[in-house]
Amino acid sequence: MRDMLLVVDVQPSCAPPDWLVTDIRALAKRMPSIATVERHDESRTPFERQLGWRPARDDESLVAADRVFVKYGYLPPREMIDYLVARQLERVLVCGMQTETCVLGAGYMLFDAGLNPTLVTDLTVGSSLDRSGELGVALWRHHFRQLTTVAELGARSPGGGV
Repeated sequence: MRDMLLVVDVQPSCAPPDWLVTDIRALAKRMPSIATVERHDESRTPFERQLGWRPARDDESLVAADRVFVKYGYLPPREMIDYLVARQLERVLVCGMQTETCVLGAGYMLFDAGLNPTLVTDLTVGSSLDRSGELGVALWRHHFRQLTTVAELGARSPGGGV
């Protein structure tokens, strides 16, 4: 099975917990990976004006990935979706920050592109609305059904892509 890990917005301005960064780094070393980094450009997305918060203008991913895609809002850039589609993957394993917003938004775009988004439930943290991530996991289960854990990924056979 050809899998790729998508790390969503694990960056300083999102204040990820240390355990999340450590555990995602460990998984990213085991498979091909990409990451998104959300940056601020008020002319593109009204974070400051509408929400009173904004990501940094120059944040970098805290997880080393094979490729990093910059985004300026909740959704990943089209360039990232095209990159994934071209690789003819069986599934995209998704983890990272803000399960019910940015992670879920990535799931919608992956799904609409014909990809198979699969949430790594123990490598995600929700927004300030629900830091547990449970709301986002429930929404993901409802919309995409595909969930996994780090333990389940570790149990897969050595040639299984993980």
